Amino acid sequence: MLDEGHRRRERGTDVVVAFVETHGRPHTAARVAGLEVVARRTITYRGTRLPELDLTAVLARRPEVALVDELAHTNVPGSEHEKRWQDIERLLEAGIDVISTVNVQHLASLNDVVEAITGVPQRETVPDAVVRAAEQVELVDMTPQALRRRMSHGNVYRPDKVDAALANYFRHGNLTALRELALLWLADSVEDGLQRYRDQHGIDATWETRERIVVALTGGPEGETLIRRAARIAARVAGGDLLAVHIVRSDGLAGASLADLERQRLLVESLGGSYHSVAGEDVAAAVLGFARAKNATQIVIGASRRHPVVAGLGGPGTGMTITRLSGAIDVHVVGHDFVGKGRRLPVPSHGLTARRRLAGVLTAVALLALLVPGCAVVRDDLGFGTELLLFLLVVVIVSLVGGFYPALGTALAAGLLLNYYFVEPTHRLTISEPENAFALVAFVVIAVLVSRVVDSAARRSSEATRSNAEAETLAALAGSVLRGEEALPALLTRVQETFAMRSVALLRREDDAPASDGGRRAASPSGTRGTWSYVAGIGVDPCLRPDDADAEAAVGDGLMLVLAGRTLAAADQRLLAAFAGQVALAYRQRELAAAAAAAAPLAAADRMRAALLNAVSHDLRTPIAAAKAAVSSLRSREVRWSEADRGELLETAEDSLDRLTALVTNLLDLSRVQAGVLPIGLAAVGVDDVVGHALDAGGVGPDTGRVVVDVPGGLPEVTADAGLLERVVANLVENALRYSPPGAPVRIAASTHADTVELRIADAGPGIPEQDRDRVFAPFQRREDHATPHSAGVGLGLAIARGFTDAMSGTLSLEDTPGGGLTAVVALPVALPGRQRGGSVPSVPSVPDQAPHNRA
Repeated sequence: MLDEGHRRRERGTDVVVAFVETHGRPHTAARVAGLEVVARRTITYRGTRLPELDLTAVLARRPEVALVDELAHTNVPGSEHEKRWQDIERLLEAGIDVISTVNVQHLASLNDVVEAITGVPQRETVPDAVVRAAEQVELVDMTPQALRRRMSHGNVYRPDKVDAALANYFRHGNLTALRELALLWLADSVEDGLQRYRDQHGIDATWETRERIVVALTGGPEGETLIRRAARIAARVAGGDLLAVHIVRSDGLAGASLADLERQRLLVESLGGSYHSVAGEDVAAAVLGFARAKNATQIVIGASRRHPVVAGLGGPGTGMTITRLSGAIDVHVVGHDFVGKGRRLPVPSHGLTARRRLAGVLTAVALLALLVPGCAVVRDDLGFGTELLLFLLVVVIVSLVGGFYPALGTALAAGLLLNYYFVEPTHRLTISEPENAFALVAFVVIAVLVSRVVDSAARRSSEATRSNAEAETLAALAGSVLRGEEALPALLTRVQETFAMRSVALLRREDDAPASDGGRRAASPSGTRGTWSYVAGIGVDPCLRPDDADAEAAVGDGLMLVLAGRTLAAADQRLLAAFAGQVALAYRQRELAAAAAAAAPLAAADRMRAALLNAVSHDLRTPIAAAKAAVSSLRSREVRWSEADRGELLETAEDSLDRLTALVTNLLDLSRVQAGVLPIGLAAVGVDDVVGHALDAGGVGPDTGRVVVDVPGGLPEVTADAGLLERVVANLVENALRYSPPGAPVRIAASTHADTVELRIADAGPGIPEQDRDRVFAPFQRREDHATPHSAGVGLGLAIARGFTDAMSGTLSLEDTPGGGLTAVVALPVALPGRQRGGSVPSVPSVPDQAPHNRA
């Protein structure tokens, strides 16, 4: 870094040393010489003076390049930022280029690996993203032998520490491992840059800069063999990547086993690879497209499972097509135990239901029993071709009803019946005419093919129906999440309804479960999977252990979703996995919400404390300082004050103390309101009397002449505390005067509405947006952009007014003033005869305090 600083300085660049730690090394100190050094800032921490980067000084100096050592350094408490890399970000934002240094062991992603290798935990780390964001990363590489020689020569540590360092952290093996980590990390960074370059320039050709092995999975039983073979190939080269890809038909009706694919995905990830799913109709083209997009160098595929006869009739398979079109990518065709053992006919269980197949058999018997005698009766009027068509129609009908196997039996039976009853010689299973023999063979083949097509369509229809049902369920699930129904019980209820289960529960390993998880725990017997804690559940008798469940799904982070009621089919596992992902999200959201709820009172108290300190530091200090200055001046014997001057000083002191009294009173009132201990005495009160007292008492200030009062004397009395209501009126009028334009009047009006009296204080000020009106009643909210002489205050006027009004069973709301401005509306109940009671004010609800247009 220092050498680069000298090179840039020699080229005329303005370079300064913002911070370099020499650690007493003479060679490092020598390289600092000749460079401008910004003086450090000294911070006292626990009685010790510690030097730190003076960020303000560097920003003021504003060089072109700043040299800042130790990127991962943690700043001394009291600094502007916690970490030095945050200081560097400030410099970068100011347009100053920065050259910094970082050791590989301080990279956050390698922290645990370094500790496992060296046995020494690293307390200071820097996020990898910070280092990767640099325009240039240079690896300062050195062999372990060279570094150990430098240490032996005393260039790194003092002589008395060299032996201990060489025998512990700086052992040859440790340094070799750290060096390899640095090389691999930088190689990953370079690879990211290369991939961005290829994407920007549309380069699809394979650049063999790094071995990447793509293994193509069909979902068949040979998948694990292919994955392990590809993993061994990747392990033979340093830094080799393993990528598994499964091609899904775009119609979503591929026959791959979801359970097998899930096991293969877990196996790939356990071997350090990544699993990918790609949609495509042409499997070979999709595999090659994926491999080229990932800049793969090798592809691993399995030998075909197709039967040799089927393979011969079907032409070149997917494997041969990939090999032929792979170009520069090497293709490995791996043998396995399932080569040539593919099924030639569909398994009956994958077709229609047993009831449908039985219905097909009965239909065949009934139709053939009717067709044979019927054709025999009109045989002289029908030709053999017509009879073939009639029997073929029967086969088609049976295919539609019962599927492939009943139709296949019907085709064979129909062929025999045609031969026996309608082909010369009749009543014998022999054929005299060659053309009749050909017709019968063609009939059987056509019948078999038609029944096969119908059965395949039926199976596809069944798969499509199931896929549609899954899609609808997932859409409903996504909709519930978007609508905010992601609460854990709601999701568990949806799982129970979808799979028709007796109960659904979410369990967590006891080692990972917090103490608040509910206390229901179950220990598995010896040899099972540990002890679990019950987190949440729905239904009757939820399971407390995965071993007792009929179905389960891993949620992650030690969580397990367990279902009781029936065993799920493999086809349901994909849908259950989607639910499990949403359950995990809901659980994490609940934990975060609980943590946020626990932190909210602390944050509110902290905001209140900060606002109170701000008030004490400014709003309370100002009247104290004014009063003290006035009293000190009066006590001075060096100046002889005239009576007018003495009166003015006394008035200043009195006004300052009045302001101080008002502020302290507001703070005390607010604390009582929030604590719910402010005593109140409700009685029948005349609104006109309260308004008059509020204006005459002087609490509104000197501008009472601008207040226009329109309160009829004949209004009914209201139930209120006269003193509290007077404070409410005074605060609202003072607030209205403060924000009204100079000379503009503030109007006070009152009227009766049913059993309520409304008191309205209207100003002509800037108003408050409707979305911010509730937030202005939070304590310590005020606008700082006014400059009227009455702007002093700590932002408690509206908060106290709302609290007092609520205590008197009234309401305080804000409305727009016609023509511009804001109107505060106080609504109080009309007093009933004999209605008098006392009580305590309720606590003021917590209101967010971010309001850009707060007025008080």
